[in-house]
Amino acid sequence: MANGNGNVVRPQTTEKEDEENIFLFIPNLIGYSRVVLAIASLYYMPLHPRTCSILYSVSCLLDALDGLAARRFEQSTKFGAVLDMVTDRCTTACLLVFLGSAFPRWSIIFQGLISLDLASHYMHMYATLSMGGSGQSHKKVDESRSWVLKMYYSNNKVLFTFCALNELFFIALYLLSFSSPYLSPTLLQVNDAPSSLQPGTPAAPKPSLLNVYPWSAGAMELARANKMDSTVPWVLAVISAPIMAGKQWINVVQLVKASKWLAEGDRLERKKQGLPRRKGNAKKAL
Repeated sequence: MANGNGNVVRPQTTEKEDEENIFLFIPNLIGYSRVVLAIASLYYMPLHPRTCSILYSVSCLLDALDGLAARRFEQSTKFGAVLDMVTDRCTTACLLVFLGSAFPRWSIIFQGLISLDLASHYMHMYATLSMGGSGQSHKKVDESRSWVLKMYYSNNKVLFTFCALNELFFIALYLLSFSSPYLSPTLLQVNDAPSSLQPGTPAAPKPSLLNVYPWSAGAMELARANKMDSTVPWVLAVISAPIMAGKQWINVVQLVKASKWLAEGDRLERKKQGLPRRKGNAKKAL
């Protein structure tokens, strides 16, 4: 467009018109769908193992799809990376909480796994932002700092395999809490007879005779007992167990390396401040 003097006049655009809506980026929309599927799986988790497992698995598989979409459409964002990590940590923690209630004898192990997962990722993220700069991704790891983490984060196939089979192991344990009398035998006994390892036995009294509240732990244990065959869950658990163990080792390495990196930064900062002060200078400061 030209004005009366023949000069070209470009239409002015407001700042809002130039702003991109990060929240509506395709990878982030996929992230929101993961959250919805995860919440739905938690709703079905107490009593519907098949439905819960399908919803939970789809939510986990979409974790790979949002990364592909981010690279394909050039929509990688810090918000998306944090949304992805928070969703992963929360969904895994919720499943482990259920496993802790399903296998109370081993609840301390599941509590430890939750703590390790949260602590290692928080320390790694904080160390990356604090020492590497606010613009550095937590997936960018220097090989000199840790070749294990370098391989884990830089190779998408390795990252996907470890994360997928780690979740598969916990899903298999979840299914076994419904199907394997060896791992979760019926809590109820009839005429002081020991619980049978045959699925569906012994015949138990009606829940109403034992639990006034239908959502009590005992009533839910009775409703869960032996609802499906345990062959497939056992196979999945055996196949994925070594990778799950490797994932926990990586979490330990990540926690240790992040701690050392933060301590290295602390030493440099203290050196800049002239710490520790000599005894004479310290007395003068007092």
